[in-house]
Amino acid sequence: MRIIPAIDIIEGKCVRLSKGDYNTKKIYNENPLEVAKNFEAHGIQHLHLVDLDGAKSKHIVNHKILEQITSKTGLKVDFGGGLKSDEDLRIAFESGANQITGGSIAVKDPKTFKSWIEKFGSEKIILGADANNEKIAVSGWQEESELELIPFIQEYQKEGVQYVICTDISKDGMLEGPAFELYKRILEQTNVTLSGVGKEHNTIKLIASGGISEFDELPRLAELGCEGTIIGKAIYEGRIQLKELEKYIIKN
Repeated sequence: MRIIPAIDIIEGKCVRLSKGDYNTKKIYNENPLEVAKNFEAHGIQHLHLVDLDGAKSKHIVNHKILEQITSKTGLKVDFGGGLKSDEDLRIAFESGANQITGGSIAVKDPKTFKSWIEKFGSEKIILGADANNEKIAVSGWQEESELELIPFIQEYQKEGVQYVICTDISKDGMLEGPAFELYKRILEQTNVTLSGVGKEHNTIKLIASGGISEFDELPRLAELGCEGTIIGKAIYEGRIQLKELEKYIIKN
């Protein structure tokens, strides 16, 4: 299972929110590049970078920080937040993103999102499936849609999506543990033969996000079959030490 620390950006600073609420913003570091370099120094190879300004503005904003991190570290960065147009994607990839995450656009403009999968390939495009009460949330989690989480993932699975980041918003930033049962159900219901397809489809590579509070939760997520896990506040609040993650990465 890949270990993927998160850096969320507001006004160029490394912050964390609770349940996606911008009013709960807490600044952890004024220099995201410094944070990224520290992750890399502990053997971490992947980074989840979220442009929270972009999510609010509905277009890419903090691409300069993305470029700084990708040009000055060897981290493979998946980048999300406010990606709405082909131009946003062009900027993100030219700024060094290894993958991009599309959430709101997959709900509000599925035609464009599907075109990205076709154009760039399913290795490059991650489906952001973030939910409140198992209903998909959009626009930086400011709005809830009527779309049910698991059918939403299954529909995009038919379109060739492989990577899915799923955040249970009620747990995000709360340090109360991840949504084990939810992830178990997603994996059970997406990794069966889809009715009417007649053959095995691509297996979802599920990336767990939200609520990670202690190191012991990581082997449990790996056991469930999660392909990766995103860790944010637990690192910044010292609940999980980078040394522990370094040992885990070397061991696995």
